[in-house]
Amino acid sequence: MADDRSLILVVDDESHIVHVVSLKLQNAGYRVITAEDGEEALALALEQRPALVITDYQMPMLSGLELCQQLKRDPRTSDTPALMLTARGFSIGEDVLKQTNIALVLSKPFSPREVLARVKELLGKQTNAEAVQAP
Repeated sequence: MADDRSLILVVDDESHIVHVVSLKLQNAGYRVITAEDGEEALALALEQRPALVITDYQMPMLSGLELCQQLKRDPRTSDTPALMLTARGFSIGEDVLKQTNIALVLSKPFSPREVLARVKELLGKQTNAEAVQAP
């Protein structure tokens, strides 16, 4: 599939979050596909090859962390960055982050405007696979 720099996958088991984030992104000109759990998101990501995945941490089937680990392992999505949304006030360990493509973690509650700003930042940097990787 062609590399579509405007396609973003939004995955969260809370439908209102999917709706708010999707609407903000669509209004900014991005194409959005959505999933309700990590398993559905993984299938969509492998099929559609989005430029970015925005995922919740806590979800049924596969957690957001497990989703990001699987995306990193698959050659089709190994360079796809992820923005992790989490209700927990915790940080993900550096060793775990290295097993994923998580480029940024935002805590809930978040501002849809902040999500959009971060998306623009991540996709703006995404000219090559290393662009969002910390040195």
